[in-house]
Amino acid sequence: MEYLSTDLSPRERYKILTSFVLPRPIAWVTTMGETGIINAAPFSFFNVLGEDPPLCVFAINLRPDGRVKDTLVNIRRAGEFVVHITDEPLAQAMHETGGDFPPDIGEPDHLGLKLAPSRMIAVPRLADAPFAMECKTWQLIDVNGDRVLVLGEGLAFHIRDELWDTEKMRVAMELFHPVGRMFADRYCRTNDRMDFPPAKGAG
Repeated sequence: MEYLSTDLSPRERYKILTSFVLPRPIAWVTTMGETGIINAAPFSFFNVLGEDPPLCVFAINLRPDGRVKDTLVNIRRAGEFVVHITDEPLAQAMHETGGDFPPDIGEPDHLGLKLAPSRMIAVPRLADAPFAMECKTWQLIDVNGDRVLVLGEGLAFHIRDELWDTEKMRVAMELFHPVGRMFADRYCRTNDRMDFPPAKGAG
């Protein structure tokens, strides 16, 4: 079957894109409110874009009732945030932070998630995450007034000790079990992996 994007409603386009662009990595983002409350929220329209500078991007849309999400409010004010990757032990907590919390309730505090200070920015990181990247805002791109693309530049990386070989600069994949977003409230594990020999090309 075939669809033209212009023949579909935004909701229908969303359903198609989130059903087939799978699995999607999840940015679990911490920010700090004006009064010091720490916000944490997941975003699955996310990826890294390069290494020089180290850039990531994630999309923040308005809530269904039109309210601006706390993450975007905080990023617009402070220009800094931490992006975390989630693994299986933290997956349920990550999912729970996607609920609708009022601005005066911090998700890490409410859910008992441990925080640790960042090195370069004021926003703390989630201490138990396997990977965290401290970021400053590189660019904000408004999309149609109802979504903002947040581009962040990585300033510092935090890696759970047992996951990284500092000499080989290589991850211990047998110990690293990130989760991906499917659609709705469905997620996937990454334990079933495939290895191929190097691609030979032609000629």
